[in-house]
Amino acid sequence: MSKKNTNCQSCGMPLKRDENGGGTNADGTHSELYCSKCYKNGAFLEPDMTVKEMQLLVKEKIKEFGFPGFLAGFFTKGIPNLERWKKN
Repeated sequence: MSKKNTNCQSCGMPLKRDENGGGTNADGTHSELYCSKCYKNGAFLEPDMTVKEMQLLVKEKIKEFGFPGFLAGFFTKGIPNLERWKKN
């Protein structure tokens, strides 16, 4: 039995918080791996983004929501272990 992903495997955002219900695959179905901010029509919206760039982007977004910098750093620490970045 496969484990259902609860977070985007690109940015780490909880998929339940995605207002679009997740990204979309090439066939139009919802992706079970990626959120709509990262993935659309079967492709990454920022295909050339590096893991470090993703960590910085997510860290800034978390700080915009009022979280302190040390927490933002803690939340982004695991991004390199997500499926999108494991191959690189």
